[in-house]
Amino acid sequence: MKTDLLRFNGAVERHPAIEAWLDEHAGELGTIARQWFQVLRNCGDEVRELVHDGCPVACLGDVPFAYVNVFTSHVNVGFFQGASLPDPGRLLQGAGKYMRHVKLRPGTATSEAALATLIEVAYADIKARIEHG
Repeated sequence: MKTDLLRFNGAVERHPAIEAWLDEHAGELGTIARQWFQVLRNCGDEVRELVHDGCPVACLGDVPFAYVNVFTSHVNVGFFQGASLPDPGRLLQGAGKYMRHVKLRPGTATSEAALATLIEVAYADIKARIEHG
């Protein structure tokens, strides 16, 4: 079954609004958000970014694959096609048709390796969806 991909206009290599957003979020939560958005940026040379719904989003071209967002007591690393991603570390939360997220809280252990793998898989997944329709 073919799924139409969500597409956003305005994704660029490095969006200045994202640095401003990251700078606005200081402290432990901001550090967590910055760390994981950098991991998203490092997925490949084709990664583009923009701010959507008030948070940084990583895209492959104009197709979003992940985002970070800061809340009062946690950071979400979210995946636009997260419902279809393998999650052997059982990190993903949510019940939406497509999206899932991982909650990161200061002082609470989360497997960084499992999250890094989820990010790599999300990037590879969106790349395959784009290339193979």
